[in-house]
Amino acid sequence: MSDPDLTSDKDRLKDLEARIAKAKTSKEDVHHMKKDYSQAQLAWRMVIELVAGLGIGFGIGYGLDTLLGTMPFFLVLFIGFGFAAGVKTMLRSAKEVQDRRLAQEAAEAKED
Repeated sequence: MSDPDLTSDKDRLKDLEARIAKAKTSKEDVHHMKKDYSQAQLAWRMVIELVAGLGIGFGIGYGLDTLLGTMPFFLVLFIGFGFAAGVKTMLRSAKEVQDRRLAQEAAEAKED
């Protein structure tokens, strides 16, 4: 004979396993974290591009001023060039991300 408590325990165990499997396959939180991570990654990429442009401009300007003895002139000039190059690179990265998103949205709209 089968024990009624044993049968209910088996049913509860199957129910628990089903709920655990459902919780493990939940993708909403994982997708949200990936989206936030990609936004943070993009922000850091843009900051690094700007700082790299400024750093390279500073290095070239300082080096030329040291070699030529014209201390503030090339330093200020190349820091400005470095800033402009950093901003241009940041804008190019933003456009690249925007184009990728538009292509993804167009592909999703095409599927629907």
